[in-house]
Amino acid sequence: MIIITGAAGFIGFHLSKKLLSEGHRILGIDNLNDYYDVNLKKERLKLLKETYKGSDLFKFIKCDLKDSNKINNIFKKNKPKIVINLAAQAGVRYSIENPKSYIDSNLVGFGNILECCRTHEIEHLIFASSSSVYGGNRSLPFKEDDGVNHPVSLYAATKRANELMAHTYSHLYKLPTTGLRFFTVYGPWGRPDMGYFIFTSKILKGETIKIFNNGDMMRDFTYIDDIVDGIKSLIYKSPTTNNNFDLNMPKPSESWAPFKLFNLGNSTPIKLMSFIKTIEEALGLEAKKEFLPMQMGDVEATYADMKLLDNWINFKPKTTIKKGIGEFTKWYLKYYKI
Repeated sequence: MIIITGAAGFIGFHLSKKLLSEGHRILGIDNLNDYYDVNLKKERLKLLKETYKGSDLFKFIKCDLKDSNKINNIFKKNKPKIVINLAAQAGVRYSIENPKSYIDSNLVGFGNILECCRTHEIEHLIFASSSSVYGGNRSLPFKEDDGVNHPVSLYAATKRANELMAHTYSHLYKLPTTGLRFFTVYGPWGRPDMGYFIFTSKILKGETIKIFNNGDMMRDFTYIDDIVDGIKSLIYKSPTTNNNFDLNMPKPSESWAPFKLFNLGNSTPIKLMSFIKTIEEALGLEAKKEFLPMQMGDVEATYADMKLLDNWINFKPKTTIKKGIGEFTKWYLKYYKI
């Protein structure tokens, strides 16, 4: 059995759907919080439940990762072999307004997951980190061996803390662990707080979209199918102890422990204005635009160096922005009956 936390979330839903279609048994966990439209989360779950109704492939439990006793009982009863932790309080800007929720979910909750993985001898833990850990770095593309000690948001700090916590458990308890730094994931059933979702909504309503840093941003937009393919390929390729690790010249991307960190992005950064133009073309509408300065907690550019992941699992993203946005807008129009 595979446990997927955040199963009602954007990535968790798509990953669950893919693995279920291949015959894996999935136990989904989610607290269904109201950070964004709960109905969207419930619709994702409904689709999974209806598709696999009558089979024993999919099971869902509503649970907050902060509830250590309940989480431990779930592990004890279901005896999972693989854990994929995608649950987190998301959003860079919201972390400025509500820092406590990030500490509760991303630190306390993740700590409980690590402890359950240790106690119940999990074979492989895969967890979501974020490109935001690169913080104020200016050197592009971002490489796993770059320094990540200057976060510019609490969200980024919690994700970096997750990496350090996971490495410690991997070292102390020989827990095979893989961390993935996701780069701006987009696609159907996405998060309504993300820029592409907001842009689409406002363009269709004839409302003005806000473009920060005067549009001089670049993002490594990564389509959801590529993210899912990357995670899926890693499930049964767990890290092992590296006896050749050089303690005199340590690399952040490597460890003596059974621990790996990888970027998971598209490796093709796109200017924000080009991205918006692609949405306009997909909708056949032109956006009304308001240009604003950079927001606090934001970064100017993200760009994933994908060499390490490619070397590890022979992975290359396949989806172009035009195709990905086309799939998203098609879903959006159908889902909202426009």
